[in-house]
Amino acid sequence: MDLAARLAAFHRADLYVVITGAFCAGRSALEVLDKTLAAGVRLIQLREKDLDGRGLYDLAKEFRRRTAAAGALLIIDDRLDIALAAEADGVHLGQEDLPIAAARRSAPELIIGASTHSLEEALAAQEAGASYVNIGPIFTTPTKPQAVPLGVEAIETIAPRLRIPWTTMGGINQSNIAQVVARGARHPAVMSAVTAAPDVTAAARELREIIIEGGGSGEGLKG
Repeated sequence: MDLAARLAAFHRADLYVVITGAFCAGRSALEVLDKTLAAGVRLIQLREKDLDGRGLYDLAKEFRRRTAAAGALLIIDDRLDIALAAEADGVHLGQEDLPIAAARRSAPELIIGASTHSLEEALAAQEAGASYVNIGPIFTTPTKPQAVPLGVEAIETIAPRLRIPWTTMGGINQSNIAQVVARGARHPAVMSAVTAAPDVTAAARELREIIIEGGGSGEGLKG
């Protein structure tokens, strides 16, 4: 796919599930991926900060094979080289990662996401060529326990200033996802709320239902 097709698929997606082996409750990342795809999730991020390059490449290739078969987008966290080598759909960059403009020059057809924690960072990422920005962390999150949550009010401050799609992340789960959906979130991103759930497929499906009922961009539940 080219960038336009990928962005169209991004727009159609709803729940954004980030998969990290350490938060899969003892199951493999691939098992959790399969169960997530079975719930109709079509936006997946592979986030493995502790794997070496070869290990991450091998896992990314298998993620790519399975997401492609399901018609889902695959985003790789941090590593543009792995995203390109594995033929993923995009890369998600943090504030300390490769600059967005450099990534865009190297990968003009990939979705480039950016983690942002303030209006200033979100606007800078947009101007640098990001395809979407993530606003967060919204709530307290075990993946970044030192981070100060922005609260749902940050969505109301940042989102109206953006011309590109945006996601939200950080401690979002079944008990609070309605709060971000009510503020316009169409692609809430979650990790352990799905990946550590006893029934991954049921958890993902429940979150998708809340997004879609709240006006999200999904095309209806599948799987």
